[in-house]
Amino acid sequence: MKRKATIIKTSIDGKRQIAIDEKNQSILKTYFSQDKRHIKKFTDICGIILDGLRNNELYKKENINKKCKGVMAMRFFRGQENDRIYCKEIHLDNKVLTVICAELLEKKKNQKNKQREKNLIKKVAGYEYEIR
Repeated sequence: MKRKATIIKTSIDGKRQIAIDEKNQSILKTYFSQDKRHIKKFTDICGIILDGLRNNELYKKENINKKCKGVMAMRFFRGQENDRIYCKEIHLDNKVLTVICAELLEKKKNQKNKQREKNLIKKVAGYEYEIR
């Protein structure tokens, strides 16, 4: 069954957009409401994506195997809480890059991806979306 995602931001040129997984929307909203830093960092990362820039400190590919192609991580407060939002990048028919914020991982404690992170990345890779 396809999951649903809602577009929340679009680039000025219309070539990139950010969406949120509807099933995890409440979890993400709760995370953002905990601290103003979270929403500010999310806004900064979204700005980088929508401008077509790459910053591996804030938004990085999670390439653990070939099946997980297109899974990215928004990286919040490295060296502190080290939270992640795992995203799936898809290209729509009209060549629009859509970044879907799918799963939240709070307090990543290790530098390499352990089984907990790998399972979450594989889960996100398996999601299929209907964009609204």
